[in-house]
Amino acid sequence: MSLDETSPKPHDALAALLSTEMAEVNALIRDRMASEHAPRIPEVTAHLIEAGGKRLRPMLTLAAARLCGYGGPYHVHLAATVEFIHTATLLHDDVVDESEQRRGRPTANLLWDNPSSVLVGDYLFARSFQLMVETGSLRVLDILANASATIAEGEVLQLSAARDLRTDEEIYLKVIRGKTAALFAAATEVGGVIAGAPEEQVAALHRYGDALGIAFQIVDDLLDYGGVSQSLGKNTGDDFRERKLTLPVIKAVAAADAEERAFWTRVIEKGTQTEGDLATALEIMGRHGTLEATRAAALGWAAEARDALAPLPAGEIKTLLSELLDYVVARVT
Repeated sequence: MSLDETSPKPHDALAALLSTEMAEVNALIRDRMASEHAPRIPEVTAHLIEAGGKRLRPMLTLAAARLCGYGGPYHVHLAATVEFIHTATLLHDDVVDESEQRRGRPTANLLWDNPSSVLVGDYLFARSFQLMVETGSLRVLDILANASATIAEGEVLQLSAARDLRTDEEIYLKVIRGKTAALFAAATEVGGVIAGAPEEQVAALHRYGDALGIAFQIVDDLLDYGGVSQSLGKNTGDDFRERKLTLPVIKAVAAADAEERAFWTRVIEKGTQTEGDLATALEIMGRHGTLEATRAAALGWAAEARDALAPLPAGEIKTLLSELLDYVVARVT
């Protein structure tokens, strides 16, 4: 599947199919991000939540629940929970990364301050747990609590691994499984659980979300270096300038000779970057086929996610979940 910007996107089709439920999710989010005593909380939260994101994670929860035949109200609570957890992690990430822009807008920590971002993130985590409890499902609470812990663990692991050239693909996978895939997997899994789906289907939804999240993050890391063709129109090099050891760099370091390793040590570990270093990095990656190998890894995880869908009921939702995989990896094909 090639990326055609004029054709309907699977996530847009999913949003249209789930529009009634998503409207309920949005209303619940607005209600629960309110604060009687601290008006800064809804101000900061609204800045990020209403910034135009795709709301992919809550949509996955709604889709999974509908796919498994759920007819109750609590998939809406779980979708809002997932979005609150995601938003809380973004607020914290921007503080840790000292980011100044997200989704084309100034970050909350830039507009307000770091303490506000951290504390509002904490508030959203607390709100998310209140929503979980309202479902009355201890298993749902267990899944989402574990996911929250895994996300934090992945972020802490990234702190120690981000600029260490000893970081290998196994550690990288642990990081992205924590910071990205854990919430995708929980989002899909709880949809099946709340619907009372058979264990085989619940496990399939978890595997799908996990593999989708990994493919999603690998593609994002690849796009930061322009993709394979470097013709996708996205600004490149942010990860390089921030000295992040993402999969394209890890693969290049693993294949490096002494001169190339010295280059990576200087620009990543020591942070001494000069004009032209990004071009040199891309040249080294091209020499070793790093970008093509990263693309192959993303395609492999997308294939795993597609295989995971097999036990799930056929229908429009299942088709769209499969097409969503095509769309994610089409950005680098």
